[in-house]
Amino acid sequence: MGPVGAELEIDQQRERVFALIADLALRPSFTDHFVSEFRLTRIESRGVGAGARFRLALAPRAIWIDTTVVESEPPHMLVERGRGGRSNRIPSTTVWEVLEGAGPLSKVRVSFWTEPSNPVDRVLEKLSGAGLRLERDWRRALERLREQLESEGQPRERVGVAGGNAHATGIP
Repeated sequence: MGPVGAELEIDQQRERVFALIADLALRPSFTDHFVSEFRLTRIESRGVGAGARFRLALAPRAIWIDTTVVESEPPHMLVERGRGGRSNRIPSTTVWEVLEGAGPLSKVRVSFWTEPSNPVDRVLEKLSGAGLRLERDWRRALERLREQLESEGQPRERVGVAGGNAHATGIP
């Protein structure tokens, strides 16, 4: 499937926009309308090697996806690669680009695609209309990101590490 994605201008500095996008612990604050059960796979939630696991709502099913940051060029680009579906057999890629816009604006572009090798997975993706739904979901995610960055009022709750320390140590 894909690539599907969205593009939006945000009235914030590129560095600030990139910092929020690049911190996986804050990702559910603007993607939780189509991503659930989000958890980190490493303590460090930023930079190359940071990873997460989550369920992606794709009607008529929800699939688990693992993603890991494989390339980070602050404040321009963030590339995540992962796998999802049954037995993690479907490779996926997410690319975030933060470009300079007119004046103080930053243009944010997100692209997501999968590369299923199994014919059954390809047919399920096409029949479910997953591409159209994901495009709408990514557009809404960028709108929510813009609301958070431009309002600066609502605190964002950080996600902890899966199987993390249950005792208060200061490590999420």
